[in-house]
Amino acid sequence: MTRAVTVVATGPLALVEDLGRPGHAHLGVPPAGALDIPALRLANRLVGNPESAAGLECLLGGLVLRAETSCTIAVTGPSVPVTVDDHVVDSHAPVHLGPNQEFRLGTPATGLRCYVAVSGGIDVPAHLGSRSTDLLSGIGPAPLRAGDVLPLGTPEGLPGGADAIPPSRPADDLTVPVTLGPRDDWFTDPAAQLAATTWSVSPESNRVGLRLLGDPLRRAPERDGAELVSEGVLTGAVQVPPSGRPVIFLADHPTTGGYPALGLVPAAHLAALAQLRPGARVRLRARES
Repeated sequence: MTRAVTVVATGPLALVEDLGRPGHAHLGVPPAGALDIPALRLANRLVGNPESAAGLECLLGGLVLRAETSCTIAVTGPSVPVTVDDHVVDSHAPVHLGPNQEFRLGTPATGLRCYVAVSGGIDVPAHLGSRSTDLLSGIGPAPLRAGDVLPLGTPEGLPGGADAIPPSRPADDLTVPVTLGPRDDWFTDPAAQLAATTWSVSPESNRVGLRLLGDPLRRAPERDGAELVSEGVLTGAVQVPPSGRPVIFLADHPTTGGYPALGLVPAAHLAALAQLRPGARVRLRARES
């Protein structure tokens, strides 16, 4: 019997993601990968997969899968209702599915993205060493559609719940550090401006970047109207377009940018930012490099 699951419904957006494809910026290829890496790693551990295995990233739930073979499944991220054949089961714990059983993911009460791992991992073809969907460049598998059949790899380990943790509770009010540079000199007293401002998350945010709404950052007078030659940017870069409202680059960001990068949000804080819903409040605080 072929090991696979069939997509019955996708919800708003469901993508295949693993830990990404770093190291290809010279080709113009973003790193991609799961936005909440700790959640995907945990989901894989729960079903006995290597942490690097491909799983599913589900925006606001709604995913429905039918098992074509016996397998183990786990859901992580924010608290979310989960059912198997209309029977309520736990998230953040391994759950067995028999052939033809149907797994259904509800809508999380808070946060944006849940992660689903299946024993053996989602075994779609790899592109540049990763199975991740990259929405900016179009590399990797297309966003899931009803009727898609997702092949599963051979299970490598046993499911386990020893490291299971309670569901995360994504914040709606978050303060994150920013290491200033390389273009903080384009702004008037950037540390003070950051300390004085609270932004809200724009509905236009996506996997490319978290867009912030609020009082614009002011450029230094000598930089007013100036243009910058495109230069390389990193995941977590805080880029400031002419509107003065920052964009924090996430996994599908372009590899170069022509707007000044005020600073960099450390990688440890990106998962929390990726779970913020539109309207959530964000404060950026400068720290020494």
